[in-house]
Amino acid sequence: MSYISLLKSVLLDRIHNDSEARLDGKDWPLGGFSMIGQARMDNLQTCVEHVIARGVPGDLLEAGVWRGGSTILMRALLKHHGVTDRTVWVADSFEGLPKPKDDWPQDAGDTHHLHPELAVSIDDVQRNFERFGLMDDQVKFIKGWFHESLPTAPIGALAVLRLDGDMYESTFVSLTALYDKVIDGGFVIVDDYGYINSCKQAVHDFLDSRGLRPAILTVDWTGVYWVKGG
Repeated sequence: MSYISLLKSVLLDRIHNDSEARLDGKDWPLGGFSMIGQARMDNLQTCVEHVIARGVPGDLLEAGVWRGGSTILMRALLKHHGVTDRTVWVADSFEGLPKPKDDWPQDAGDTHHLHPELAVSIDDVQRNFERFGLMDDQVKFIKGWFHESLPTAPIGALAVLRLDGDMYESTFVSLTALYDKVIDGGFVIVDDYGYINSCKQAVHDFLDSRGLRPAILTVDWTGVYWVKGG
């Protein structure tokens, strides 16, 4: 088994739990560093390796990182391919998900904020990077609620943007703040598109507001992605 394949199995906790739910990313694992499942982890690897191979400029960013598993994979892939001129941006509140706001009626009834297991501190995520020997100057953290932290974050061009914010607000404000930074030929990945209707609505409301009609491709039962400008 290659280093990257083994790393993905560890990040997904498939070493200890190779159940169908864990394979598909349909549970919240007690161990491991990512919820997303094998197909979405493989998709992330494919997107990162594509922009490296094709020379699509820009950094890599995930908004909504939980224990950091997807961003750990991003950094590992850069190291594996000897890439030293890209940054992995790790964006999260590190306090869990926000309560639904009256300003965002699409999120009415959302209960993610009631789950303390979704709140992983920035110190814990940094320690997770350190466990794999991947905490260095090519990893930068953006802490705060997305509507406050992302619009002013010092991010330049992005080659891969991965959104895993679950809610309408989180998805819409992330796209608003970051979509224009994605280089044509880069990838936009949305984790919760197929599972959470408000997330899907946020994607289409944003795209409609820009008059955009990208070819949205399915990863698995919930994840999707598209190529910007493709």
